Amino acid sequence: MNFSVPTIDRMAGIELYTTHFGGIGGSIKVKNEDFKVVELLSDSILKDVSKLPDKLYRFPLLLLSKNGLDSNHAIMEIFNELGTRIRVLGIKDAKAVTTQYATCENNKYKVGRTRHTTLSLAGYTKSSIKKSHIMGNQFEIRITNPSRIDISDFIMEIENIPNYYGLQRFGSERLVTHLVGREIIRRNFQKAVDIFLCYTTEYDTQFSKEIREKCRDPKNYRSILKIIPKGMDLERNLLRSLANGKDSIGALRSIPINIRRLFVHAYQAFIFNRCLSDIIRNGESITKCTRNDFCFRVENGLTLGKLMRFSDKDSTGLVPAMHLPGYSFKSTGGRVESKLFALLKEENLTPKDFYLKEMQELSVEGGFRQLPLMVKDFSYSGNIMVNFKIPVGSYATILLRELMKPTSPTNSGF
Repeated sequence: MNFSVPTIDRMAGIELYTTHFGGIGGSIKVKNEDFKVVELLSDSILKDVSKLPDKLYRFPLLLLSKNGLDSNHAIMEIFNELGTRIRVLGIKDAKAVTTQYATCENNKYKVGRTRHTTLSLAGYTKSSIKKSHIMGNQFEIRITNPSRIDISDFIMEIENIPNYYGLQRFGSERLVTHLVGREIIRRNFQKAVDIFLCYTTEYDTQFSKEIREKCRDPKNYRSILKIIPKGMDLERNLLRSLANGKDSIGALRSIPINIRRLFVHAYQAFIFNRCLSDIIRNGESITKCTRNDFCFRVENGLTLGKLMRFSDKDSTGLVPAMHLPGYSFKSTGGRVESKLFALLKEENLTPKDFYLKEMQELSVEGGFRQLPLMVKDFSYSGNIMVNFKIPVGSYATILLRELMKPTSPTNSGF
């Protein structure tokens, strides 16, 4: 489409728009309450929840509501203030009001309020909930100061929106996560540390740039620890480890495992986005399966069912999928796989590089992701409040960028 794609999108591999709709501009997340997310749990779990525990229903099903805090920091806050160590299934943004499901390792837990969260008990289940039990997310999003309020033409094009990973996957404004992941996969562990500590973009504050410039000299590590702000807690962990003599791998391991894994997952996401951009640029369909495509069968318009190879049979109810880069990936000649293999070659990598003997906990097998966004129950009201559902792992901001066509995503709240 003939719309200028912002530089920050291109940095994440999001190189195209796919709708002809002119865009309404405006901003999101002016207030946290403007961006509401509710996690959708599968009916198979919700229909079989007991109010009281017994020998059969042993696993607590918790409901985490939060405002102004991301999921990782919410977990830390709940442990620090309630003493409850929870496990969440999905990562939710800080600049939002979100509700999601959680569980804990045993029955020794405490519910209640913390500064930014409310943890409550929904009941007890027969088995611990897993990520596969999450159907998707429901969004209610207000767009502030749009240039127009009629978006009926946009609705006609929703099915063409690609399932890009959003900027949040890459660290939003700083966009560094995938760069760290790339160096980890390349076994350049010291460079991964240097990038995480020192890399800056035009979106960094002046104070952040000054701190990161000082991080270039190891002699400054201990003095930086005295002035580094609370919001840079991951950098503090890394600096403390380095100052105490740990090597680059040991220092990286000072970062919580769920965040360490995000580095490699973000790099997978970057390759996925670039590959998806290439497919669209070449005029190929992302909504209809062609011969040798991997495809998901869609259930209830939202849930991804069985994965299969498409031959020449009816494609009704199927959506094309892409193999994420990982050590199990093999190129067998399909249109998507061929492009992915070519991109890995361009990056001077092979699938086996995603198995890390040095940091086995960060090895990734691959997995699959659908090409179209798959939006269900989209509606809007006159003051541009949009409501919709999308599958787990998809990003609401990818739909919003097509609707709003922001010239500056960071200034528009993305």
